[in-house]
Amino acid sequence: MEKVRATSAWVASHSSHVTLDSSGIEKVAEKMKDSIPKVEWDFEGIHYFDNGPLTVQYLFVLDALNFCFWPDKEMSYDHLAAGLKEALLIDKSAFDADRLQKYTGPDLRKMLKWPRPLPLEDERVRLMHEVGFELERSFEGKASKLVESCDKSAAKLVALITSHFPGFRDHTVYKGHQVFLYKRAQIFAADLWGAFKGQGYGEFKDIDSVTMFADYIVPAVLQQLGVLKYSPTLSNIVESNREISSGSEEEVELRACSVHAVEEIRELIHKKSGKQVLSVELDLWLWAFGIQCPSLQYHRTLSIYY
Repeated sequence: MEKVRATSAWVASHSSHVTLDSSGIEKVAEKMKDSIPKVEWDFEGIHYFDNGPLTVQYLFVLDALNFCFWPDKEMSYDHLAAGLKEALLIDKSAFDADRLQKYTGPDLRKMLKWPRPLPLEDERVRLMHEVGFELERSFEGKASKLVESCDKSAAKLVALITSHFPGFRDHTVYKGHQVFLYKRAQIFAADLWGAFKGQGYGEFKDIDSVTMFADYIVPAVLQQLGVLKYSPTLSNIVESNREISSGSEEEVELRACSVHAVEEIRELIHKKSGKQVLSVELDLWLWAFGIQCPSLQYHRTLSIYY
């Protein structure tokens, strides 16, 4: 996604609170250049997969709801993915477009077997309704039809999603410039690619166009690895677990600088070793590293985008 790369690079070059450390980038690239870690897409065994259209429907619903788990310390992505999987195993019609438009907060809690309101529950329900409505209106109710219409292009798929589904329009304005991040739209393309192993619904001729997915885990990992440096003020905010407003300079810089840092690492690995590594592969490894590190200090933002 060229506009994600370009606008993230612009933020990195004008950042006030987050900077890229070239020596940190060098160390990470040097460490990874000879044995780029491979992480299987479903290494946790928590996703639904039947090698067909129902998997595509599952992944689209999953990625519509894949954001903001931190307010509930016991809630995680794993709970969401496994809960939706179980719901589909029990009832194959659970994610039919017409049913998605009727779910309530208590319905979603029951589906996930969660005993209390979910973080941003009203927004999650609204997005389920949005997905069901637009799939029914424009894609015969099927996310597989959405994917089929992208001509095996991840970039076109992201463009279609952000055009048809407002809840996926992850962009903001930073110092007078529009910045595009598109975390959940891109992760849907990457999930398809990973789940279907680059074949069928997961075949994209331009999977290398996908950037890393700007969330709250990967920036913290990059900071721990010495790739990102925070200003004293931002460090204090993160370390004291204070919330950072969505769309604030600090929040945009954390996300955009992470995108740019992963691009720098990827390019340096290629320069050092001649190997082509995908941003999505680097992101998956960084994210897996992060979720296995309980002491990781990440920024806290209430957002439907990540």
